[in-house]
Amino acid sequence: MRLFGSPRWTRCLQVSCMALVGSVMLASFQLPAHAQGKERPVKHPTVYRAIQIDGLSIFYREAGPKDAPTLLLHGLPSSSRMFEPLFARLSDRYHLVAPDYPGFGHSDWPDPKKFAYTFDHIADSMNHFTEALGLSRYTLYMQDYGGPVGFRMVLAHPERVEALIVQDAVAHNTGLGANWKTRRAFWADRASNESALRINLLSLETTRTRHVGSDPNVERYNPDLWTDEFYFLNQPGQGDIQVDLFYDYRTNVDAYPKWQAWMREKQPRLLVIWGKYELSFDPSEPEAYRRDVPKAEVHIVDGGHFALDTAADQIAQFVRGFSR
Repeated sequence: MRLFGSPRWTRCLQVSCMALVGSVMLASFQLPAHAQGKERPVKHPTVYRAIQIDGLSIFYREAGPKDAPTLLLHGLPSSSRMFEPLFARLSDRYHLVAPDYPGFGHSDWPDPKKFAYTFDHIADSMNHFTEALGLSRYTLYMQDYGGPVGFRMVLAHPERVEALIVQDAVAHNTGLGANWKTRRAFWADRASNESALRINLLSLETTRTRHVGSDPNVERYNPDLWTDEFYFLNQPGQGDIQVDLFYDYRTNVDAYPKWQAWMREKQPRLLVIWGKYELSFDPSEPEAYRRDVPKAEVHIVDGGHFALDTAADQIAQFVRGFSR
């Protein structure tokens, strides 16, 4: 039976085309403006770049006008992806830069036998990173590992730092909570306690707890947050990197008095943001910062260790108000 080219096929095609045109016209009236190609373009989209620093490829996210005030962001444990919620909310007003440390995220992961995973070394890399990007003045936004990296950067180049934003990062020995017992034992005797430390630091349960903490509303948390992070932490070689760096964490405790003395002397502009469901650190830590800097702005938000998971809008408002 011949169909193609027949009058019957031609009529079917005409009817189908008319129906399609009608459907498209109807849809154009019903769809919102942004679905008709009239969506306003993002003025300052996030870009994803890499730069060679000390022979390593360092990945970073960047957004916002380069002549705006710069926020330099650091964190733990998988990558700078945790700061994406702030990029979406603040790039209209700030120049945002969030690097992945060596051994993290999309940056190079050199072999621990060839690269010393210490906070001193990473802080040196981040100082060189800022120099390579021409960042001569910035506010440091420090979360978790961002604290020990950032305070080392502060002491090395205090003239570069306009202000400090601390989100769930510790600068006082009292800020290390009860779950640090296993971790302190590891510092005292690495060989005998490394197996227990790996479980305590890198397990799926611990990874999930870092996000959810004691929050009873667990349905607010996207499980991708910890499953993606756990996948990252269990890539070949990653465990050795994290354990080496965590062994060096003991040097942060020794350095706390220096960081406190600098804050008490210089009285920097300081914003402290703390997740009320935080379980990684002790809840006394925000007030410890206020004792060092009485004029510090302190806010407890509805979130956990990674407060941006659930309180990004609120945190963005605090940053805007603080950085006026």
